[in-house]
Amino acid sequence: MKGIIFNINRFAVHDGPGIRTTVFMKGCPLRCFWCHNPESWSSGVQTFQRKNTLDGIEYCEDELIGREMSVVDLMKAVEKERLVMEESGGGVTFSGGEPLLQASFLREALISCRSAGLHTAVDTSGYAETQVLESITDFTSLFLFDLKIMDEELHQVYTGVSNRQILENLKWLAGQDKPVIIRVPLIDKISATERNLSEMVRFLSGLEKPVERIDLLPFHRLGKSKFRRLNLQGTAGQDISAPDGDRLNEILVYFRREGFNAHLS
Repeated sequence: MKGIIFNINRFAVHDGPGIRTTVFMKGCPLRCFWCHNPESWSSGVQTFQRKNTLDGIEYCEDELIGREMSVVDLMKAVEKERLVMEESGGGVTFSGGEPLLQASFLREALISCRSAGLHTAVDTSGYAETQVLESITDFTSLFLFDLKIMDEELHQVYTGVSNRQILENLKWLAGQDKPVIIRVPLIDKISATERNLSEMVRFLSGLEKPVERIDLLPFHRLGKSKFRRLNLQGTAGQDISAPDGDRLNEILVYFRREGFNAHLS
């Protein structure tokens, strides 16, 4: 079985405990305004016209993004960092894109990682049928679950999809014996509003099992440079920004006051 991978990031420290190898899988059903991996949208291998500038002259060259990998080949790449992962209490994180779009490959890769004694994490938007989530849960040590906007209509506007299935999946996952870290992108006037955050707190407080922690992720403009570099059309970084430092601290204090193990990342 083969999957489509567009990057393998070694020595990652923000994708779960310890030092990790993060596997970025292609394909995503969302189109978030703040996306920082637009090269992941399509599920197939792509050739982009990459814009470059040399001595003030702009030119384009082909850039291939994505490659087919078997689970065996992926494990060979992952095993290179086994010592670092084991000594740091790390492991392997599958991200994207949306890794649940390649559910069969993801499941086999997770099984192989677990068989090799490696801690596994899945970073997901939660946008998939619940049975897809069920198919990987037994082989996943930790879920990193993105929670963006609570209002369904606004979620549709800023991500291109409804959040109904996402919230149902989070409710289901909270009932399983698995640790869940919530990841909240903070975008000024979009996700970092008092209304959105209070609705989020109310929803999370009502889950069957408390989440492990909440990572608050201020918006950054990496995606904007990628759109330009790959000559893509998109909205990343256009008239959106992170809240200022004072507001970020207010949000952190708010979540902690509500009883959550929250951190600014």
